[in-house]
Amino acid sequence: MPSIREFAERVWNGEVDTVDEAHPIRWLALEGEEIADGVLFYKGIAAATVLDSGESLVMLDTGSVQDTRRLHGVVRDWKPNLRLAAAVFSHHHVDHIFGVGPFEEEAAARGEPAPLVYGHEAMGWHLDRYRRMTGWNTAINVRQFAIAAPNYRWPAEFRHPDVTYRDRLSFREGELTLELRHTRGETEDATWTWVPEKGLLAPGDLFIWAVPNAGNPQKVQRYIGEWAAGLREMAALGAELMVAGHGVPIFGAARIHEALTDTANLLDSIEQQVVAMMNTGASLDTVLHSVEVPAGLLDKPYLRAVYDHPEFLVRNVWRLYGGWHDGEPDNLMPAPRAQQARAWVELAGGVENVLAKVRALRDEGDLRLACHLVEYAVIAEPGSGAAHELRTEVYRARSQQQTSSMARNIMNHAAMASEQGKRDLAGDW
Repeated sequence: MPSIREFAERVWNGEVDTVDEAHPIRWLALEGEEIADGVLFYKGIAAATVLDSGESLVMLDTGSVQDTRRLHGVVRDWKPNLRLAAAVFSHHHVDHIFGVGPFEEEAAARGEPAPLVYGHEAMGWHLDRYRRMTGWNTAINVRQFAIAAPNYRWPAEFRHPDVTYRDRLSFREGELTLELRHTRGETEDATWTWVPEKGLLAPGDLFIWAVPNAGNPQKVQRYIGEWAAGLREMAALGAELMVAGHGVPIFGAARIHEALTDTANLLDSIEQQVVAMMNTGASLDTVLHSVEVPAGLLDKPYLRAVYDHPEFLVRNVWRLYGGWHDGEPDNLMPAPRAQQARAWVELAGGVENVLAKVRALRDEGDLRLACHLVEYAVIAEPGSGAAHELRTEVYRARSQQQTSSMARNIMNHAAMASEQGKRDLAGDW
């Protein structure tokens, strides 16, 4: 296996497929390696970075539940005796916040002070929201990751930060200064960290080697304009090493500046286009199918639409500035979707006619429209084996066209559900 630096070079050069082999949320066989003097990088679902301060250790993000013991072992293989003094949670998402536990147990056994956890002041509210919305988060992650595991459950217990801040906070640990700065982006509680002594930037999920996760269809509001402004602030620092929230590190000031600036340009362009069209009174449908991403940006190895999708970002800008109504008067207070489906299927002359049209659209390659019609067929006649069989086929085919794993998995989830005669594996809706 190549070193992390060698692998990162190949990813930067576009020699590695980020749709699959180097997908930013995929585990890689790059469990832990010292990538610079006193800097240990670990790539699980998310990245975790450990710094040797000369007196103790500091962690920048701490991994998921699945990473916890493995990450602890990697750290102890690297530095067996230095205690973990502090950890910074870049935000509340569960793939970043579960690795402190083994170090707390270790500190208690050694009679040492427990590590202090730093995070933004909004983090506690969001962790409490997770606890209140356990069932919802279970359902949406079943869909987003096409999880076919009946016993899967979202976690309900979380480690809250010990030290919180609002805009900026700096603290010293040994020979290092940790400068924490807040930017609303993927989350309201996002923290990015600058370590000047090492020229090291840790943006958390504000940079993930993909179109930013700024549109996720099932998640809470994201803040695209503020996100872009934060990226430009980071780009001005001249960092020599950037450890992304997901994916491999980036080495060298010029590359870091390019990646951050290109990402900001993508976000700014989408927001500016949406806002301009909204100011003409356009409907969401018009906006959604009119926005164009600047030429060339989606071809960058760090900006491919391999997780989120630009269409989803458009919707989130609309939601931020325009609310939930899409501008279509019939959708303001709609009839139940099942009633609509039955009416349209009846007008079509029955479900067999609808399915025949779906097959024709499939054969023409118009899977986008085929999905709409097959959905009406299944809603109107949920017990129709033929409708579910065709729904499985259409969604499976459409999922295979997607580079965005988020889009691909939600479509695959629909296909998997119809294989069981259901519309949704997360509930019988």
